[in-house]
Amino acid sequence: MSWLSRLFSGSNGDEPKPEPVDHNGFHIFVDPIKESAGFRVAARIEKEIGGEVRTHRMVRADTVATAEAAAEMTLRKAKSLIDQQGESIFN
Repeated sequence: MSWLSRLFSGSNGDEPKPEPVDHNGFHIFVDPIKESAGFRVAARIEKEIGGEVRTHRMVRADTVATAEAAAEMTLRKAKSLIDQQGESIFN
């Protein structure tokens, strides 16, 4: 099973729930948004800091034709955001 199919593993016809991808201590939940023109790049980024789970919602203007392509681009952009800004994304 590919890592992308694991991201969108669902059961019984329920809405697929994203599985987190760990990157430098952050958890990335890839969650593209379905739109009429395709899928918008979006994710939830979480990290536990001082016993509290902090959350950042990343939504980009980028749209792509397929959910798989959106997942790939989302993961790449989320990792880049984490690498560039670190914990300051929660400020």
